[in-house]
Amino acid sequence: MSTPLVDVRHLQKEFTSGGGLFRTRTIVHAVQDVSFTIDEGETFALVGESGSGKSTTGRCMLRLIEPTSGEVCFRGDDVLQFSPARLRAARREMQMVFQDPYSSLNPRMRVRDIVEEPLIIHRVGSRASRRERVAELFALVGLDPGHLERYPHEFSGGQRQRIGLARALALEPSFVIADEPVSALDVSIQAQVINLLMDLQTRLKLTYLFIAHDLRLVRHIASRVAVMYRGRIVEMGATEHIFASPQHPYTQALLSAVPVLDPDAPRTRVELNPSSFAPDAPLKEVAAGHLAAV
Repeated sequence: MSTPLVDVRHLQKEFTSGGGLFRTRTIVHAVQDVSFTIDEGETFALVGESGSGKSTTGRCMLRLIEPTSGEVCFRGDDVLQFSPARLRAARREMQMVFQDPYSSLNPRMRVRDIVEEPLIIHRVGSRASRRERVAELFALVGLDPGHLERYPHEFSGGQRQRIGLARALALEPSFVIADEPVSALDVSIQAQVINLLMDLQTRLKLTYLFIAHDLRLVRHIASRVAVMYRGRIVEMGATEHIFASPQHPYTQALLSAVPVLDPDAPRTRVELNPSSFAPDAPLKEVAAGHLAAV
């Protein structure tokens, strides 16, 4: 059996809020004992509502925020043990596409400089070769290289997300975390960006962690899904198995909220009752490769 490209083990992240004079400090368990693997070339999805811990998990994996404990192994090495120099080198292989294309691009920089910035930071190539690479990247994500001198505000939301994707691909990573990459976009544009991600995965042999709250998108892009609820994974398995036979009450409630194309189709909306399940129940196998905290 081959070693997974990414192996997350018992990841924990706690935030402390409050404290001070006459006030008690509060510890928020944002990510609790999260474990999963991602195989090379796979798209693995983390889904859940806002505040479930999925974006925090992604940021901890790249050490954009430092985890409290756990392991994140990339090609067999624990990223959390890397020195600053080793982490800097590893960042060439692991990149992130952020949720909001409106705030993730510096409005004072021309888009040419935004896409070129990672190449400059990592001292890749000469100025001329970097400029050539930026034009290639722009074309790769479906944008006109003739628009490289423009500023972010001169592009639409979907185009800005493509610019963010070009920047993430500049260093030729093998692993990309896409953190809600289309949630800020119009529905009509979402499919275009999703199709682009899938096309680039095939052409560049990318591995994705796709973070989302929209299960409709996940069904089309991911081979496996982990469902997060209040910092924990409550169900995990092949995408089609999760959709066909959801086991955890939270997964059932999420799926019941997915819109259907046929307005006359019978719908049964499942209301989540948190008292109907143990919040800290461990995952157990309910079918081959299908785990649920039930």
